[in-house]
Amino acid sequence: MSSAQNENRADVVVIGAGLAGLTTARELVAAGRSVAVLEARDRVGGRLLNHDLGDGRVTEVGGQFVGPTQDRVLALAREVGVDTYRAEVPGDNVYVHDGRARRFSGHTPPDLLALPDMGIALARIAQAAAKIPPHAPWQAAKARELDGMTYETWLRKAELTGAGVDLVNIFLNSAYGGEARDASALFSLWYVATFGDETHPGTMERGTGTTGGAQDSRFTGGSQLVAQRLAVELDGRVHLSAPVRRIGQDTTGVTVVSDAGNWHTEQVVVAVPPALAARIVWDPLLPPQQDQLFQRLPFGTLMKCVAVYDKPFWRADGLSGMGLLRGGSPIREMFDNTPPDGGPGVLMGFLGGKEWRRWAHRPARERRGAVLRSFAQVVGERAFDTVDYVERDWTAERWTGGGPTSVAAPGVLTGFGEWLGRRFGRVHWAGAEFSPYWNGFMDGAVRSGQSAATEVLKQS
Repeated sequence: MSSAQNENRADVVVIGAGLAGLTTARELVAAGRSVAVLEARDRVGGRLLNHDLGDGRVTEVGGQFVGPTQDRVLALAREVGVDTYRAEVPGDNVYVHDGRARRFSGHTPPDLLALPDMGIALARIAQAAAKIPPHAPWQAAKARELDGMTYETWLRKAELTGAGVDLVNIFLNSAYGGEARDASALFSLWYVATFGDETHPGTMERGTGTTGGAQDSRFTGGSQLVAQRLAVELDGRVHLSAPVRRIGQDTTGVTVVSDAGNWHTEQVVVAVPPALAARIVWDPLLPPQQDQLFQRLPFGTLMKCVAVYDKPFWRADGLSGMGLLRGGSPIREMFDNTPPDGGPGVLMGFLGGKEWRRWAHRPARERRGAVLRSFAQVVGERAFDTVDYVERDWTAERWTGGGPTSVAAPGVLTGFGEWLGRRFGRVHWAGAEFSPYWNGFMDGAVRSGQSAATEVLKQS
């Protein structure tokens, strides 16, 4: 272990300044520990990122929605002085199928052929997800059977037609950055089981819903503001542009080697996505089972496409700006992302999964045209009258590599899942992917950060 004089010291080093890492650091500082947070990017927030609209207004090009049972992140936001507002906009939603647009209200798209299937699917998903333990899905009674097939196979075994699978995939497009065929049935049902808390079992309706669901509210000032306020509280303990290259541990402690210097510490919390954690040079090596798990938890593929207008013109036409699109559209789910004071108008669409694979490599001008054509199917031809257009491709983010969350293919959870959050010597894990509730969401990140801090304090 190095004893270089220029080595920095702290009781705990936290790697990653997303919500998980910042929450961990905040809890440890409150408990009297000296902490250094090392962040590879030149900003805080991880998968949370605001886009400046001017005049003090922002919209989000990363994670943005919060809702009931996400009490940890909501409480944290209140503590740092960030308010929420309801995300749903009054007016009709629009369902587009093979180019035909139909208005509807509520959460149920007007598709008479698909709706019976969706009713059956939701009932069977609810029944199966209720049997998955959120803390250890690999211990479910039928874990091996469910983990031996894709989610699409499981849905089709329930006699769901292609139309029903399409509707499920609209949700997974933004939730996974993928399709039902990309993930195991066990992972997908566990994902639903995490849409709750210790007293409210997870449900598909809560995960997909707007009012009363996971898309219920947004943060005033943008979600990244929560992370920025946490960093201010940490008062100089966050070091930016400091990617960690190596972590070595022995009987004297841990040495963390970063581009911003080396730190010697008693304990480390790694709060970066599993696939990125696997790329760090470890001495000694990670347990091979844990390393294999992390390599098998890749991100999905997701891009957020944002169009900005002088005003939200669709509201005057009685439209909410929310659209669901089937039949080859690059955008399959879109929302009104206008700031809470009503201007400028903002539409946001998710380009993910197979549509990302189809469009991400094409020229930006061509892709922009395709996205705006999707928006026009929902809100009309004025969708082309933009004052700004922004894309954020999270697969092109060096320190993310995809989005919005890690996805497990068949065989991963039953083969390696028990290693997910297992402590490695003096190394602890935090991040949205390590949470038993709201896995992959902001609330999951905060929960895991709080749990990691508790674990560190027990080991001190």
